[in-house]
Amino acid sequence: MPGPLNGVRVLDLTGVVSGPFATMFLADQGADVLKIEPIGGDITRRSRASIDKTGEFSALFISSNRGKRSLSIDIKHATGQEVLAKLAAQADVLVQNFRPGTMERLGLGSDQLRERHPRLIYVSISGVGDTGPYVRKRVYDPIIQGLSGFADIQSQPVTNRPQMIRTIVCDKTTAVFTAQAVSSALYAREKTGQGDHIQVAMLDAMISYLWPEGMSQYTVVGAEAAAEDPKDRPDLVFRTSDGYITAGTISDSEWQGFCRASGDPDLAKDPRFATPSARSVNATARINKMGEYIATRSTAEWLERLDAADVPCAPILRRGEIVGNEQVVARGIIAEFDQPAVGRVRQPKPAARFSVNEARIGGPAPRVGEHSREILRELGYSDSAIDQMVSDRAVRVAG
Repeated sequence: MPGPLNGVRVLDLTGVVSGPFATMFLADQGADVLKIEPIGGDITRRSRASIDKTGEFSALFISSNRGKRSLSIDIKHATGQEVLAKLAAQADVLVQNFRPGTMERLGLGSDQLRERHPRLIYVSISGVGDTGPYVRKRVYDPIIQGLSGFADIQSQPVTNRPQMIRTIVCDKTTAVFTAQAVSSALYAREKTGQGDHIQVAMLDAMISYLWPEGMSQYTVVGAEAAAEDPKDRPDLVFRTSDGYITAGTISDSEWQGFCRASGDPDLAKDPRFATPSARSVNATARINKMGEYIATRSTAEWLERLDAADVPCAPILRRGEIVGNEQVVARGIIAEFDQPAVGRVRQPKPAARFSVNEARIGGPAPRVGEHSREILRELGYSDSAIDQMVSDRAVRVAG
């Protein structure tokens, strides 16, 4: 069976990661995603180390753009705008992450297009939204980590110096929010016949994401000072005699299981850890105490003991160990396929697994303008007209 979004056409005018990653999820689920690239290609083709001889592919680009078709046009050129207008007339979804106001200046804003195409679902991804004093800022992931509280919650325990998370968590989380919102809008359109304008700001997404436990200290108005600071405790990384593990002891049964696994009968009698509330109040002491015990045995021995006691635990894998991990292999999470100009590549399979309408990797990432002729022919342009567009530098085709 085709994917659940089979038949849905998506115009992807996004760059970097937040937009491309979102539309890649849609492609995995069966949508026909047309990646609209500038003549020079998406910036992420070049912003990371090239992994091919043509200079068109980085690992980041492949991992955010697999399964799409590429049309490379100059959207500031009159011909490019004409092509985009025709594509918008056929599209179900348009996704863009230009700075606020850019699409309106090109005559391709939400109100402009949706007035002509009321069924169009128009998605605008931005850094901080389209209102407020920061609206003109150039925004990348670290800016949002700083504004949203993520850098603060990672603060070093002694110096209280904020730290960035070493992955583009804001871009990728915004992508997940966006893909989910598109699916909701498609469902609503089936009932009402009307499209929508979805606005997703990275700042909004990350404050929402952080809130449940990361902002618990600020949830109850007027009780901020009395609430526990969720970052005021060590993390759950424990060093063993030969590596690292993580383990959790939230419930009574889990704590009692850890006490049995420790082999120390006195640990279960410690009043600081006897109840869930006591363990929360004394979290730093509890975690440090666990670390003392865990340091005395090997990773394998601790995992065996903790599993036998039904305590949540796992080895902390180095990135080079993930592909060969027994659970990852058993689940078949990592797929391999041929990426032209690069060779054999690995990609994680779509995380949401459908029993009937299977999601799957739709193929490799495209070259810049790889499908330009194909897409323009679908719009009714002749080969001679396409050749003229190429000559005018309004369109690029893959060489």
